Amino acid sequence: MLDIKFIRENPEIVKENIRKKFQDQKLPLVDEVIALDAENRAAIAEAQELRTQRNMLSKEVGKLMGQAKKDPSKLEEAEAVKAQVKAQADRLAELEQKETELAEKIRKILLVIPNIIDPSVPIGPDDSCNVEVQRFGEAKIPEFDIPYHVDLMERFGGIDLDAAGRVSGNGFYYLLGDIARLHEAVLAYGRDFMIGKGFTYCIPPFMIHGNVVEGVMSQTDMDAMMYKIEGEDLYLIGTSEHSMIGRFIDQILPEENLPQTLTSYSPCFRKEKGAHGIEERGVYRIHQFEKQEMIVVCRPEESKDWYEKLWQYSVELFRSLDIPVRQLECCSGDLADLKVKSCDIEAWSPRQQKYFEVCSCSNLGDAQARRLKIRYRDENGKIQLCHTLNNTCVAPPRMLIAFLENNLQADGSVKIPEVLRPYMGGKEFLEKV
Repeated sequence: MLDIKFIRENPEIVKENIRKKFQDQKLPLVDEVIALDAENRAAIAEAQELRTQRNMLSKEVGKLMGQAKKDPSKLEEAEAVKAQVKAQADRLAELEQKETELAEKIRKILLVIPNIIDPSVPIGPDDSCNVEVQRFGEAKIPEFDIPYHVDLMERFGGIDLDAAGRVSGNGFYYLLGDIARLHEAVLAYGRDFMIGKGFTYCIPPFMIHGNVVEGVMSQTDMDAMMYKIEGEDLYLIGTSEHSMIGRFIDQILPEENLPQTLTSYSPCFRKEKGAHGIEERGVYRIHQFEKQEMIVVCRPEESKDWYEKLWQYSVELFRSLDIPVRQLECCSGDLADLKVKSCDIEAWSPRQQKYFEVCSCSNLGDAQARRLKIRYRDENGKIQLCHTLNNTCVAPPRMLIAFLENNLQADGSVKIPEVLRPYMGGKEFLEKV
């Protein structure tokens, strides 16, 4: 969310940014919100002037009423001034109502105008224009066939989609045995990996209020993703980023407490509204999954460095599990409205012979902080907005697809990388059931 003052002073920069995001339908909103802001500021100024006059006239009424005790002619003058005070009070009430209505209109438009993207972001209308930056690890194609991931999990007695369909419908699953254990092992390893990087482990609330949802994501994403609890002001989180950033709502943090570096575990719930493949047999796109996340709340001058650190942590983690990955820079049209800059880390799929997304790293600048009033007091005592960043650490079961495919052996077993063995009871291989 942009500062209305910035929009007022830089309308052409804001419009050009909208064009770069291929959202030309939003261009009229810039002039509209500037006009509403001018009207609102005029109302505020008039109201302030009326309050000043009312205070002066109220004192005058008191003075005249005192004089009327000695001079009855002053009573009529006092009543005239009282009538003037009443008229001003009525006008002030109108202005205050107008201020409230205008402020709400302005707020709704500000929630829709996209954040200013970083100059380094490639320009393009959709994810087909995302740019590969670099690869890590050799993307190998084995000489033996690799089964579809569900068939692979079934070899180990590790998944039951049919029962999940009867119980919950499409987009749900049961994980069993060694596959379920592997699922938890990957999450535990991701947790300890981030703790080793100096992050504080956290388990957040899995439901949040609507004002927090509005603060952390765009309305479009909210409608497409979030499940609402009927009859309550509560939503199931789509990622722990939502409640983790919400933790700092309306807070002024001491500068010495920054940066806040947190790694959080949560289940995640998503409608996947309009998502392709939700009806397919598999666990690539689902309504419920678990995730370990990285969250940073920092000073503005630190956010670019933290962005680089976060995606590099993802690369390091996946390479430690023998999974080749690449970094993909997201183009302007593929960025959510709150994001300044974002990249995906994609894992290699030997079966499909292509990469697919397993992590998403984002710098949101001060957009979430402005909406949620997350601030800090700098060394000069001035209140400043923080910057917020997030990145996926690991998100099974999607991550398991990459793990199983890349560690599958010719005899049908799956090799357990050394770093994961302590979480699997020392096992070196998964053997077929």
